[in-house]
Formats: sequence, C-alpha cells, structure tokens
Amino acid sequence: MPVLTRLIPSPVVVDIRAGALDDLASVLADQRISSSGKLAVAISGGSGAVLRERLAPALPGASWYEVGGGTLDDAIRLADDMKSGRYDAVVGLGGGKIIDCAKFAAARIGLPLVAVATNLSHDGLCSPVATLDNDAGRGSYGVPNPIAVVIDLDVIRQAPVRFVRSGIGDAISNISSVADWELSHRVTGEAIDGLAAAMARQAGEAVLRHPGDVNDDGFLQVLAEGLVLTGISMSVAGDSRPASGACHEINHAFDLLYPKRAAPHGEQCGLGAAFAMHLRGAAAESALMVEVLRRHDLPVLAEDIGFTDEEFVKAVEFAPQTRPGRYTILEHLDLSTDQIRDAYADYAQTVSR
Repeated sequence: MPVLTRLIPSPVVVDIRAGALDDLASVLADQRISSSGKLAVAISGGSGAVLRERLAPALPGASWYEVGGGTLDDAIRLADDMKSGRYDAVVGLGGGKIIDCAKFAAARIGLPLVAVATNLSHDGLCSPVATLDNDAGRGSYGVPNPIAVVIDLDVIRQAPVRFVRSGIGDAISNISSVADWELSHRVTGEAIDGLAAAMARQAGEAVLRHPGDVNDDGFLQVLAEGLVLTGISMSVAGDSRPASGACHEINHAFDLLYPKRAAPHGEQCGLGAAFAMHLRGAAAESALMVEVLRRHDLPVLAEDIGFTDEEFVKAVEFAPQTRPGRYTILEHLDLSTDQIRDAYADYAQTVSR
C-alpha cells in the first residue's frame, strides 16, 4: 500500500527572535529569496520610515514604497507602482494593514512576499488572506502564503502594548473557532481537516496556558509562533475555518454595525470567544478564557470596549449574517433577541463573580 503525503504551503523561513531584523538581508540571500538584493519594500509613513533609515544601508538594492492605508485601492496602487521594477520579492514591513496591502500587491504582480511584522495584533501576518477595506466595507482576498516571516522581538516590544494584547485575544479565540468547526462536522457533516484543527487549537492553547505576560520574551515568542502557526493552519484547511467561528462573526458584526467605535480585532474576538464558550455550556473553558483575558488587560464584557449590553446583543444577533453558510454555535442555537439578552446577562453575572 503506498504511503500518501501532502505538501503543506508554508514559509521557507520563519525567524522569530530578538535582533532578527538585523539579519534580514543575509537571511533572504542565504535562502535564495533575493540573492541580488532587488526588493520592493512596502512601509508605513510612521514607524516604517524609522525602520527604513535603519535598514536601508543593509538593503542597498531595495526600493521603498510608502503605503497610505489599508484599503483595496492602496493595495492596487502599490502593485501598479511596483510592477515595472523587476524585483525578486516584495517585503511587507509593518503592521497588519501594511502586510495585507503587500500580500495583495505581491500576488497581483506575481512575486513572493516576505512578511516582516512590527506588531503581533492578529494572525494575518502568515495567513493566505489579505483583509482590505473597500467600497462595501471590508473584504477578504485569497493570496499566497508569505515565503518568509521575520519577527524581531526587540521591535515588537517597541509597538504599543495594545497591539500585542490584541494578538493574544485573536490567538485564544482559535479554541472557540475549532470547537465551532467540530460542532459543524457533527451536525452538518462539514468536512474537518484534523491537521489544521490541531495546529490552530494548539497555537491557542499555548498562548492561553502560558504564565508569562507581554513583558516576557518567552511569552512573546510563544505568541508570535502561535500566530504564525494559525496562519499556516488556514493554508492547510484552504480557508479561515480553523481560526474563525462565532467569535469572528461577533467581531465582524461590531465592525459593520459600529464602524467608528469598533475595538481592535483581537479584543473583540477574545470577548466573542469567551461568550461563545459560555453559550456552548463549556463553563470551565469560558472561565479560564476570562481569567487569562483579564490577566492581559483584555475586555471580557461589552462595557470594557465602550458598548452597552443592548449593543452587544444586537451584534450577536447580527453576527451570523456576516458569514453566510458558516455553521457555529450561534447558528446552532438560533437564539431569539430575548434569549441572547438572557444569555449575555447570565454570562456577565458569571464573569462578575
């Protein structure tokens, strides 16, 4: 009987450590990503400009492109600006918006993408998805995985701490997302990829159960690795299913219903995950999530991010509309407005004990 295997789309380089940025040029050359040094580097106008000054001497063959924001138009403009440069690769140097623009632009002009993250706000840094604002609100666009991921923990520590905390919430929400996937498998027969589910769940559990905090290099290492593994799990599955369940539906509902008031992605996902675990009757798991979220100064109640109870209820009610066809605990229970209100009141009372 033949031995069957599958090829997993993943970066050829994952370099996560203090000082990693100083070796960027040699890593790209050694791995034959860019022996010539002909790189198109996408940066922001803020922190990106500072990093350009630091890195330019080590990347003499690079061209630097400032990205205006995180919209589809920004990404298309970036691709148009880069397409005549005959580069070896595109480097996205910055936070989520910059990397997503660079992902889309690199895919559009047929070049590999090197993701150099300057914060750990969510799992998109290594995912096969670019999330960009468009005329209809916000869209997700399929793109190839980055060919390399470089995360310098010294740089991460310089980012606003709220970005790191957001990444914690996003990573922990994997546990709820995988539970939703398994629920759908049992109830609807949806196929589940065991490897993708295992990668996403273990990434979330590693962050959930680590005793450190954002000031601890060991914790930052585990968080960065968890976010990278989550991105790869989405490639293995072929979509965002391992890391997107009811928690992300609630997050998307906040973004759509209250676009000018929405909190960072990971904050909303962490809160959504804790509530979703409560809904499925997983009291111990929900309590542990709440405990860890609180320890990292993340929200566990709607009021913690400036929303009323009724606004949260409205978001949960609207949430299934954000991902038609996705089956989670919200679709499974199909709660009425009053039932959602009662469930949140019970959750809030439990959290407040």
